[in-house]
Amino acid sequence: MSNIASAFSNRKAFIAFITCGDPDLETTAEAVKAAVEAGADLIELGIPFSDPTAEGPVIQAASIRALKGGVTTDKIFDFVRGLRKDVKVPMVFMTYANVVFSYGSERFISTCSEIGIDGLILPDVPYEEKEEFLPICRQYGVDLISLIAPTSRDRIAMIAREAEGFLYVVSSLGVTGTRKEIHTDLASMIAEVRKNSDIPCAIGFGIADPSQAKTMADLADGVIVGSAIVKLLGQYGKEAPKYIREYVASMRRALDE
Repeated sequence: MSNIASAFSNRKAFIAFITCGDPDLETTAEAVKAAVEAGADLIELGIPFSDPTAEGPVIQAASIRALKGGVTTDKIFDFVRGLRKDVKVPMVFMTYANVVFSYGSERFISTCSEIGIDGLILPDVPYEEKEEFLPICRQYGVDLISLIAPTSRDRIAMIAREAEGFLYVVSSLGVTGTRKEIHTDLASMIAEVRKNSDIPCAIGFGIADPSQAKTMADLADGVIVGSAIVKLLGQYGKEAPKYIREYVASMRRALDE
C-alpha cells in the first residue's frame, strides 16, 4: 500500500492545502501541525509559482506573498526535512510543471523522495503529457497524482486505470476558491472511476463549510480544502494556526458524523 493510501484506510480523508511560506515558513509549519492535530489525514503543500493558473484569487495572493517573502524551492525542501520530524501523515506537493522543470525534474523528484514527500500534483500537466514526469516519479517512489474534471468525461476511465496515490476530483470548472453551491454531477464521475479502479477519490475546489464537506465525503473517499484555510492565513498571519485548528476540527467532526 502506498503511504498515501493510508490516509484513506480508516475514515473519510480530510486533506488540507497550505501554501508554503505564507506569511513565513515557521507559520506554515505551525499551520500544518495544527491541521494534523485537528484531524487532517494528508497535507498538500503548495510550492508558490508566479503564474498559478489553476488557482483563484485567495491562493494566488498567498503565492505572491510567499514569493515576496523570499521563499524558494530549496528553502521549502529544507523546511519539509524539519517538518517530517513531527508530521507523520502523508504529504504531497502541489505546484506547476515550470517549477519542476526549472529545478531539474530528476533533481526535484529525487529530493521529494529523500525528504519524505509522498506525491506530486501538477495541475497544468494534462494526462497526455504526464510521461514527462511519470517514469521519474516511479523511479523514486513518488506518486504522480492525476486530476479529473467535469470536462474529462470520455477520459475518466483511462485516467482512473492509471492513477496513483489518489485521484483528485475537481468539483467545478474554473479555478480554486470557495463556492456556495457545487452543481457538477460528481456521482456519475466517481461511479465511472469506481468501474475502472479502486483508487481513493478526493473531491476538491470549492469546499468551504462542514455541510459541503459532509455532502462531498458521502460521494467520495475524502475532501480537499485549500482556499478556506489559506484565507485564514491571509486574515490572521502568524496567529492563523489556532484558527486553522478550530476550522479543521469542525470539518473533521462533519466527516465523522
